[in-house]
Amino acid sequence: MTDQTPRTYPQGVPSWIDARQPDPDAAQAFYGGLFGWDFEERLPPGVPGSYRIVSVDGREVGAIASSEDPATWTTYIAVDDADTVAARVVELGGSAAAPEDAGPGGAAGRSVDCVDPRGAAFGLWQARARLGAQHVNAPGGWVFSDLRSTEPEQAFSFYEQLFGWQVSDVQEGPSAMVRLPGYGDHLAATSDPDIRERQVGAPEGFADVVGALARSDSGPDDWHVSFSVADRDDAAAVAERLGGTVLGTWEGFWTRAAELRDPQGATFRVTQFARGSD
Repeated sequence: MTDQTPRTYPQGVPSWIDARQPDPDAAQAFYGGLFGWDFEERLPPGVPGSYRIVSVDGREVGAIASSEDPATWTTYIAVDDADTVAARVVELGGSAAAPEDAGPGGAAGRSVDCVDPRGAAFGLWQARARLGAQHVNAPGGWVFSDLRSTEPEQAFSFYEQLFGWQVSDVQEGPSAMVRLPGYGDHLAATSDPDIRERQVGAPEGFADVVGALARSDSGPDDWHVSFSVADRDDAAAVAERLGGTVLGTWEGFWTRAAELRDPQGATFRVTQFARGSD
């Protein structure tokens, strides 16, 4: 991605994340210390709650939001028309809250909170001024999200029908890669013109990868976020010093990863790019 060309997300590509936290100040202290994030409050003075945009070097990563519910990370998937796709979610057996505009007059975009038929929560994001995450695949940035399920094939059927996703033959650690045909072409034509050259030797369809599908030993199904770090072990040690918990580590061909839990209970992953690490 170049600084001059914003990243845009066609329908069906995960495009935004936010952490819903009972104590946004505590979350800011933890994640700011771990990833070096900057924070900007976007709710007007006097409005209850908090929605803090997270950025690195001025490029947006996601957000920290206040919530009375247990802490969790939410993944939003880009759509062209939030209302239309929300209706389709319901048709396919999921549930959808009423669509809501974000920002003054809906200038930022339009979102919908959804739950798939097996109980995994996710969001829809119809971008306007807020195009989606801009600092990605670099230290402190979002890498991707994966759907974890005790019955991944059954869980995936919903998203296959909703967005046209396909499961790739590429496996990384415990996860199979999920691809949206044509996404690599979109990146090559917009924000990442060198993607084909940079991925020479990668498996066929690798440029189309938008997320991952993983088998979980226990439920409930959920969406899980991953962030890039320069060094997995250093990041895990910092997380522990800041009050987080290391739940486990693993090595794949492309990455070294650690599963972490923040002090308020939200789980996430940090990944270090390390080709051939297994």
